[in-house]
Amino acid sequence: MSDPDKPSVSEATAVKAGSSATAAPEAATQRHAAHEPSRIALPGKLYESRKTVHNKRIDGPFRRFKWLVMAVTLTIYYVTPWLRWDRGPYAPNQAVLIDLAHRRFYMFSIEIWPQEFYFVAGLLIMAGIGLFLVTSAVGRAWCGYACPQTVWTDLFQHVDRFIDGDRNARIRLDAAPWRAGKVLRRAFKWTIYLVIGFWTGGAWIMYFADAPTLVHDFWRGEAAPVAYITAAILTLATVTLGGFMREQVCIYMCPWPRIQSAMLDEKSLLVTYKDWRGEPRGSLKKAEREPGKIGDCIDCLQCVAVCPTGIDIREGPQIGCITCALCIDACDKVMAEIGRPRGLIDYATLEDCRAEAAGMPPKPVWKTLLHPRTIAYFLIWGSIGAAMLFALGHRVRTTLTVAPDRNPPFMLMSDGSVRNAYTLRLRNMESRPRKMEIALEGLPGAAMWDESIGRDQAASKQVFEVPADQLLAVRAYVVAPAGTATKEFKFRITSLDEQRESDEARTKFTAPGADAGDN
Repeated sequence: MSDPDKPSVSEATAVKAGSSATAAPEAATQRHAAHEPSRIALPGKLYESRKTVHNKRIDGPFRRFKWLVMAVTLTIYYVTPWLRWDRGPYAPNQAVLIDLAHRRFYMFSIEIWPQEFYFVAGLLIMAGIGLFLVTSAVGRAWCGYACPQTVWTDLFQHVDRFIDGDRNARIRLDAAPWRAGKVLRRAFKWTIYLVIGFWTGGAWIMYFADAPTLVHDFWRGEAAPVAYITAAILTLATVTLGGFMREQVCIYMCPWPRIQSAMLDEKSLLVTYKDWRGEPRGSLKKAEREPGKIGDCIDCLQCVAVCPTGIDIREGPQIGCITCALCIDACDKVMAEIGRPRGLIDYATLEDCRAEAAGMPPKPVWKTLLHPRTIAYFLIWGSIGAAMLFALGHRVRTTLTVAPDRNPPFMLMSDGSVRNAYTLRLRNMESRPRKMEIALEGLPGAAMWDESIGRDQAASKQVFEVPADQLLAVRAYVVAPAGTATKEFKFRITSLDEQRESDEARTKFTAPGADAGDN
């Protein structure tokens, strides 16, 4: 039985014919260049055209793990906007919501305000260091399993197999002329591409508004224009990157393959072809004729056929390898069929490969993962995570900021007292209304009032009710007895509930005299 992944005799003949056909023009170009040495003959094409990758279906532990990761990640992405989380009657009940209108980020029981953006920055830093950690330990495992480009490309490739068949059928269909059957098949497949892309863009915009309400308004044409524009852009991007460009994104557009080399060494786990065991390559018949002279690799090209980026792992580490390990599944299957030990292609470190080639057993995987750089990345990553958890657990939900009036800095009253004006901003970061007390400290004999009550109710303390999950701005006046000098004091806010949270804000009271100009 012939190997479907090797070129046929007719294909080889066509290649030779093509080479002969181009020999004459090339010879003429060389003769012309010899007569005119000042000119340099350039080839007709400076870049090789892209060859479509038709990867073959394979089954094995790593393929099943990719199935699991794809199912989990896509489920999280598409389902999360529909999850509900009860925060009370004053807050949205969507579990994960980026509320740009009110400048809030909700994630289950966590609510992030704009001034707490350092939590988001911490998460981004953890994501970056986590990527360094994974890469230093197991190479481009993120690229091979969980990267959005990989997940959606894998999904589109399964659509290809469902509509067009496996590898050989897709190759024949690509080479076939554009007749009615091919047009209908392509139209059906690209329609599924558009549906997947639209689901992707539609799910993304649901993270920024209440999902049921947005879906209702979207289909009635009542949603905001930005929702339609964003969904259209993401639909086009998903179909273009995952449906058509595919491995070109990983090889040419993504910067990570160029960066990862700084995080890899001979102790990093990589998908590796053990050339000391597989070379020289040869067929089974040749191995039977020359026992002991042919390696385990029978040159079946199954590792190339299953690769989603179309590389040959036997050529060594390459920028196109995303460490998905499908070539391991394919090679192990072939080794089992011909009665040779598995692991010709395997996750291994270069250090272990040298030891194994010398006849020594490789180290256990857990020892391979515990090298200094991996431990350092893990400690940094864990420390940032622990610090963020500590900050979340100890943050207060009541804050106060104060801004004094600059013009005029003070008012001299008819009785000789001095008045300053301030804008107080009281934040209630709870999903329920709360009463809060504002008190003056460090300014003897002073009293305060706001515009709503008047000076006749001035006192050293005032109580305000702050709506749920909102910031209340208060225009406050502070009056001090005659003879008070310019000095610093503070406002203290205290929540009048069981939590008794408090915060303070220091500011300056400006009075006439030599010190007033310091303000």
